[in-house]
Amino acid sequence: MLHINEMTYRIDGRLLLEGASVAVPSRAKVGLVGRNGTGKSTLLNIILGKLHADEGSVSVPSTWRIGGIAQEAPGGDTPLIDHVLSADKERASLLERAETADDPNDIAEIHTRLADIDAHTAPARAAAILSGLGFSEAGQQEACGSLSGGWRMRVALAAALFDAPDVLLLDEPTNYLDLEGTIWLQNFLRNYRHTVVIVSHDRDLLNTAVGAILHLDQMKLTFYQGNYDSFERQRREQQALQLKLKKKQDDQRRHMQAFVDRFKAQASKARQAQSRLKALSKLEPVSAMVDSQVAPFLFRSPTKLLNPPLVRFEDAEVGYTPGQPVLRGLNMRLDPDDRIGLLGANGNGKSTFAKLLCGRLPVCGGAMYHHKRLEAGYFAQHQLDELNPEESAYDHIRDLMPGSTEAQRRAKLGSLGFGAHLADTKAGKLSGGEKARLLFALASFTGPHILILDEPTNHLDVDSRQALIQAINEYEGAVILISHDRHLIETCADRLWLVGDGTISAFDGDLDDYTNHVLEAARDQRRAMRAAAKGKRPDADANVADPALHLPKSERRKLAASARAELQPFKRVIQQFEADIQKVQEKLAAIDAELAKPNIFRDNPGRAHDLSRDHGQGKKEITRLEAKWLEATEELERAENEAKKLA
Repeated sequence: MLHINEMTYRIDGRLLLEGASVAVPSRAKVGLVGRNGTGKSTLLNIILGKLHADEGSVSVPSTWRIGGIAQEAPGGDTPLIDHVLSADKERASLLERAETADDPNDIAEIHTRLADIDAHTAPARAAAILSGLGFSEAGQQEACGSLSGGWRMRVALAAALFDAPDVLLLDEPTNYLDLEGTIWLQNFLRNYRHTVVIVSHDRDLLNTAVGAILHLDQMKLTFYQGNYDSFERQRREQQALQLKLKKKQDDQRRHMQAFVDRFKAQASKARQAQSRLKALSKLEPVSAMVDSQVAPFLFRSPTKLLNPPLVRFEDAEVGYTPGQPVLRGLNMRLDPDDRIGLLGANGNGKSTFAKLLCGRLPVCGGAMYHHKRLEAGYFAQHQLDELNPEESAYDHIRDLMPGSTEAQRRAKLGSLGFGAHLADTKAGKLSGGEKARLLFALASFTGPHILILDEPTNHLDVDSRQALIQAINEYEGAVILISHDRHLIETCADRLWLVGDGTISAFDGDLDDYTNHVLEAARDQRRAMRAAAKGKRPDADANVADPALHLPKSERRKLAASARAELQPFKRVIQQFEADIQKVQEKLAAIDAELAKPNIFRDNPGRAHDLSRDHGQGKKEITRLEAKWLEATEELERAENEAKKLA
């Protein structure tokens, strides 16, 4: 288990943690949540050992490794795949020793250990992780230094996942990902075989990839079983109960105080009054658990609606270099009431299309027709850095309200969530969420007919994201959404467009269908990489039609039923491996408990040595069983896909 014991931490004299304690079970997937500024990232750095608590401690079993995303993005001439492979320090050290070892026993020991850690599959595993995070096979051979900052952080994330520490700490990993990468990461974390603690404001990630929530609030840590929706429900129930108890206690306190005030001067009641007074002083107050409110977002709706369509494309092309369009063959229209989510991996042209819509890029072929009075509001994540760091929110809004009084401008800022202090704070000193709030206000200030939001949720906590959803749904113009936040798209978009293969087309399905599409593509790529590693052609028979697909439907149903029946042995094998893994884990937990006893190595060194040996053998057995479990799971997936083809 991961234990945080009576931890206290101050920064610049301000308490972030005070006597915080929690025990995180082994192999748990935990979401660490709390309002921005409560100290979540600080807590991760304390667990990693990068910061030291003023009081208290962090403890894990002595054999456990703790890891996370490196703060420094990788650079230099090292190829991406090599950087990820180097994250496994033991494998790298063993391979280096193998180059120089000449003693037969040493060579045998090295190669035995390489086999134990499954070193021969490491390149395929690293490539699969990079592929899931959006890197093509050719891109994996590029130098780290050739990438932009966001893509380098993806490489750092890939290295952390490949290293597979016993406690994996992730701080807002989806901020660097598109929706496709986020879907892949959710699936990866669900199947991760060790403990994960992840700081995230992505509601969908917290609902699908974790089984517990660790809430940091009022300098304390509280552990809740269940996903984020379950946490919210439990939290509301606690608040209701706490408020009920507080009201009951306040009534009791008033009743006792009234008795004291009434009878304290009467001799016959003096002793009773004194007794009530003592009871009143010992009555521990019940605190009301009321969350601070999030200031709403306000998107100004267009004052005059335009006739449809707002925009119409006919074989339009757009790009940055003449003769090299990023998108071509665009044939669609945008109406005043459209709410569209753009799907597609980063680099396919989503942001290019957004810039075309808002007039930052011209069409370079075909035609784009739009109303002459059309106005578009544009928010993009990179615009956070374009705010003048020396100007305050008041300075930015003053330029948009030249004829207004100071009182009118400040009233406007107050309605947007900028009180007296924030309104006069220089943009360079605002938090990421506060900068985003200012940009939302600037983008929609004139009441645009189209609102284009490109990754609007980065730097927003869960409650602020909910406020953003409400503001989008209250806005009366057309909306184009580009986001890795699935919850945002599901609650705000009515239609989905897929950006890929150099064009844009309507996606016929919902986000569940798209998730299955992304995961199936990732599985196909993983199988291809494994086959390539074994020297096989993954698609040797890809062009040969399956004869079973041409059978009558009744015959295909029989074959499908037979195929489904053949799945049961796979499932039984998988269940047996899971049971065996559980038994070994229970044995390891018992060993950990004994090794944690004070002075065992001093008082009973022989016993301690035997326990340490058994612990090492148990870890090897788990590694072996997990590899077998993975093989069986992949075989089951293959068989299920065959059954689906016949259904």
